[in-house]
Parts: sequence; C-alpha cells; structure tokens
Amino acid sequence: MSAFSPASLNAASTLAKLLLIAHSRSEHFSKGAGMAQQVYTLLVQVGRSEGDGLPEGATGAGLLCYASGKDEAEAVRETVAILKQADMSPLDVTGYGTLEEREADGQEIGAEDRGLMQRALDENAVIVAQMQPFFGDEDAVSGNSAD
Repeated sequence: MSAFSPASLNAASTLAKLLLIAHSRSEHFSKGAGMAQQVYTLLVQVGRSEGDGLPEGATGAGLLCYASGKDEAEAVRETVAILKQADMSPLDVTGYGTLEEREADGQEIGAEDRGLMQRALDENAVIVAQMQPFFGDEDAVSGNSAD
C-alpha cells in the first residue's frame, strides 16, 4: 500500500469531514453481542459526487481505512455507510484482514498504523488513515498510473 503518502493528502477538509463522521460512528453502531470486535484494514475506492470535497480535477480517490467490526463484512458495511454520510461515493472495497492476519502474511505494521488501529478498536470507529486522490488517466483499480 505504498501508493499512499501523507504528502499527497491535499484534500484536508474532506479528510477532516470524514474523521468527524467516522468518530461519531460509535453513537450509531453498537458493538456486536457475543463476538469480539476486531479492526480490519480496508482500501476503499470512491468516485465523484457533489459535495465530496475532493480536489478539483480528481476523478475519485483511494481511502485507506481501519474499521472495527465483529467480522469483515460488518466493517465493510459500516465503512460504506460512513463514507456515504460524508457525501462520498464508494465504488469498491478491498479487505486486507486484521492486524494478526496481515502480520501472518509477513507485512510489517508501523507504530503509527498500530495506534490508528487501536483507536478504531477503542472508539468502535472507522478511521480514514490516508487518502489519495486520482487524476486523469490513472488506473485506480490496478494502482498503475501514466508516468
């Protein structure tokens, strides 16, 4: 997921709006009875919609999210619901599993990401960790862009 970099986050108002909505998620969704909450890493591709706050000329964006849920399906459903509340248009969601699953696959997870994952768990929240706007002829599905 190295395609995302903090330097590319030029849509701060959109990110702030998403964080406010995601933070309020715990008021709307209850923790599932009988199943422990886990945090799932999700990559969400969004298209354009009125009021989405994406930069002018962007054709959409990729959002790296950490979402709590009793299973990945719940985390996906709630992430999509949050993004729709933020006037975003989710097109596709790819799940990368829990922290434990990612580590078992040999991925190294940094301290900052671990902290955001813990926050998502503690607050029963969806955390938008990174956002990468797409411009022009970029191939958002494969991550390839015209260089």
